[in-house]
Amino acid sequence: MNEPSPIRHVSDTALWVTIYRAMESERPDRLFSDPYARRLGGERGEAIVRAMPKGAATAWPMIVRTAVMDEIVLRCVADGAATVLNLAAGLDARPWRLDLPSSLRWLHVDMPDMVRYFREQMTGEAPRCEVEFVGADLREADARRALFERAAAHGPVLVISEGLLLYLTPADVGELARDLHDVARARWWLMDLGSPRLRKFIERSRWTRQLEHASMHFFPEEGTAFFAPYGWRESEFRSTWGESLRLKRSVRGAWFFKLLSRLQPAAQVEAGRRMSGIALLESR
Repeated sequence: MNEPSPIRHVSDTALWVTIYRAMESERPDRLFSDPYARRLGGERGEAIVRAMPKGAATAWPMIVRTAVMDEIVLRCVADGAATVLNLAAGLDARPWRLDLPSSLRWLHVDMPDMVRYFREQMTGEAPRCEVEFVGADLREADARRALFERAAAHGPVLVISEGLLLYLTPADVGELARDLHDVARARWWLMDLGSPRLRKFIERSRWTRQLEHASMHFFPEEGTAFFAPYGWRESEFRSTWGESLRLKRSVRGAWFFKLLSRLQPAAQVEAGRRMSGIALLESR
């Protein structure tokens, strides 16, 4: 218990999740292929997975999130998205691994050090579409709005905030939601979202100490309705649990939880479904 936390900064979570993508990509029945993930996650990412309690066994929610978001990104692009604004992009290699049109404009945004690391690791690799790297701290309002104005110039805009919002305060998320609507004039916003029930689960888990340097804050009681005052409405919600069953990437003993859900009141089942998920919002 005296060993230091394997995650020293929130940016380390990108290395951690990327190794999960590598694990999935190396399966014969893989849901997606990310040939860059093992390289991008590196030794540090592998060490984090080893150090996390049941690190390999808890890969399934991240794998489900990646697979579902891949599906929705491709659909939005087919529906006319011309610019993708990928916030806190981390080590996301979608422009290199997905079948995207060459005319698509992809803005890969993260803190300067993370952008620098990603570019170094991807030297010599050619993306499928036009990629622009942006090193920026999204908490700086002027820089954020200047970036969003640039994104708006070539719409329709799809925003991705995979693995970002839960590390922000509700006030920060509100400002981001307003600027994405009013300044970026985004049409779609793809996000992962957790409820207070998920917060309680994390707090009771063995991950509390490991995540002490990556504090989580955003678990809105009202779910996607949180974003309504800022001009957004829910277009689609995919439950992480439900999608894990569909994709056959669920927790061990899933059959027991499926059986248990049949005995629960409908409201309790819905609360469980909304505990964690992938949401697509559209501007109103």
